[in-house]
Amino acid sequence: MNRIALVEDHERLADLARQAMVGAGIGVDVFPDIESAWLALRDISYGALVVDRGLPDGDGLQLVRRLRSADNTIPCLMLTARDALHDRVDGLESGADDYLTKPFSMEELIARVRALLRRPAALRAMNPALGDLCLYPDQARLACGQESITLPPAEMQIMLCLMRKTDQVVRRSALEAAAWGISEAVTPNALDVALHRLRRKLLAIGSHMEIVNIRAHGYALRDHSVAS
Repeated sequence: MNRIALVEDHERLADLARQAMVGAGIGVDVFPDIESAWLALRDISYGALVVDRGLPDGDGLQLVRRLRSADNTIPCLMLTARDALHDRVDGLESGADDYLTKPFSMEELIARVRALLRRPAALRAMNPALGDLCLYPDQARLACGQESITLPPAEMQIMLCLMRKTDQVVRRSALEAAAWGISEAVTPNALDVALHRLRRKLLAIGSHMEIVNIRAHGYALRDHSVAS
């Protein structure tokens, strides 16, 4: 299931949008303001961002500009009650990819989001690579040389998060959020099970990369052949 971030402080609209998205096979994490969304977007690789312009802590464009300044190219759809041409131009020049004016139908919202979810593969010419590993998200495949293995969605998101952080430590909570989102209930040992399976798969394809547990800090993907 694809997962997006929705930044909308109107509870009724956010709930309707979330239900419509889930019904269309798109997972949604809802955030009521810019700051909470920013904190999540630093750790979770969402497929797209849908953000309202009118938020309690500022204009949604501030979030888009902040993401672009941090070299985050997540596709962004702006929601607004404004229909003036200069408002749309401001949004696009700030780094937004699309614009949807309220009121709108849920069918149109889903169509716009699906269009954005198809963009990342074209925008990211290179697939994430680290050490002897290369990840192909569009194929749900992890490869080491000529060997490769398929990954279910949760494991794919965990590897994507670890590889994009290179050898930096990723918090446990960030990996759980990347794999299952922040709105889904996760059993206490779900991440441990997923990491165990990933470690076995890394060995199966002959990779020198290893998921290391940095006690009291989190996890990192590192080349164990260098340490030895």
